[in-house]
Amino acid sequence: MFLVLVPATACAEENSSTVDNSSTVNNSSIVNNSSIVNNSSIVNNSSTLTTYVNTYVYITNSNCHTVSVIDTSTNTVTSTVKVGAYPIGVAVAPDGSMVYVANSGNNSVSVIDTTTNRVTATVSVGIIPFGVAVSPDGSKVYVTNFNSGNVSVINTSTKEVIATVDVGSIPRGITVIPDGSKVYVANSGNNSVSVIDTATNTVTSTVSVGDNPIGVAVSPDGSKVYVANHKSDSVSVIDTFTNNVTSTVNVGYGPWGAAASPDGSKVYVTNAEGTVSIISTATNNVTATVDVEDFPIGVSVTPDGSKVYVTNSDSNNVSVIDTETNTVTATVKVGSNPVAFGQSIGIRQILIEENPVLPVAAFSACPVSGKAPLKVKFRDKSTGSPTSWHWNFGDNRTSTAQNPVHKYCKGGEYTVSLKVKNAAGCDIEKKTRYVIVKNEADIIN
Repeated sequence: MFLVLVPATACAEENSSTVDNSSTVNNSSIVNNSSIVNNSSIVNNSSTLTTYVNTYVYITNSNCHTVSVIDTSTNTVTSTVKVGAYPIGVAVAPDGSMVYVANSGNNSVSVIDTTTNRVTATVSVGIIPFGVAVSPDGSKVYVTNFNSGNVSVINTSTKEVIATVDVGSIPRGITVIPDGSKVYVANSGNNSVSVIDTATNTVTSTVSVGDNPIGVAVSPDGSKVYVANHKSDSVSVIDTFTNNVTSTVNVGYGPWGAAASPDGSKVYVTNAEGTVSIISTATNNVTATVDVEDFPIGVSVTPDGSKVYVTNSDSNNVSVIDTETNTVTATVKVGSNPVAFGQSIGIRQILIEENPVLPVAAFSACPVSGKAPLKVKFRDKSTGSPTSWHWNFGDNRTSTAQNPVHKYCKGGEYTVSLKVKNAAGCDIEKKTRYVIVKNEADIIN
């Protein structure tokens, strides 16, 4: 089964903190991608700064050409980042500093700085990039090119493609084993997995698996690779030492994505039927099945193993599964046609002043008048190091981006407010009748 990407008729997330880096292309391709960063408790204190560890999930919204950033501590979208056309795959750097997004519609990879949630670079790759994986040391990014039949290798320091490796037909899922020595690529077109030696960037082995393999995941110790066979309704288990399939596990109908738990005891597999199969790696049997929503694709596990995030492509939301009870405990609304194929969860350290100063809200915008539709760029000018932002544009639309761009579609006089917050408290600035938009008829009269 192929997921066809179509132009969005309505996008749930209109506002973005970054500039669009792509031209739009009508593109039929396949999607499966997730990314998570980690957010939890205080881990380090100093005389002036306190270090917090935050976990975030990065969800590619294919029809919106955006990435939703979910804070796992609150299960809310805290930012929306504009990327290239029809993003599918996503992967977070090991240190949580960067997120890499495969844009299938304009053959590129967007690089997001997680500190600012802005695209800082765009790298051209092959035709219809699909899956993304980052090496354990963060020095290289591997991208499957669906129509090119190859893998682009990106140097993360120079943001340039340094090698292209030919693999099988229609490569999609990709993963790097923990020691960084090998890359495993699922080739949907010829039912195989290519094994790439990262030292030489050559394919050293090809493993036959089930029909139409898509998702791929590696165990934390690097000993096993799990491959979701979409048309076989199964998962192939590959021994990475021998590169042989040692077991085949029957799962639900139409498996797509796969992710291993941090302790290696479980593998989570999304099935097109609207379920997640949970495999015990000790017995290679499905021990539980969790109902989610329509057409789940991407799947990722938080670093502490407590939650699983599943993108429901046809429901435009993300299901959050409690791994202790195997039940859905939250549903997060994101953009249109979410995919998040890959490792979408990441950990980011945030330094906060030990004695923070109360923030003072301030902002500007340009232009503040014109005819409809009017696109306005808002800029945060607050002081006191705020850590979150909430805009109200006066037309029943809001944004949590620091510097959003908003489009007013109808004439009117709009009051705009910005609420900023940090550990010391919050502040609001409100500007009455700040943006004035006129309809065409009003201008003529």
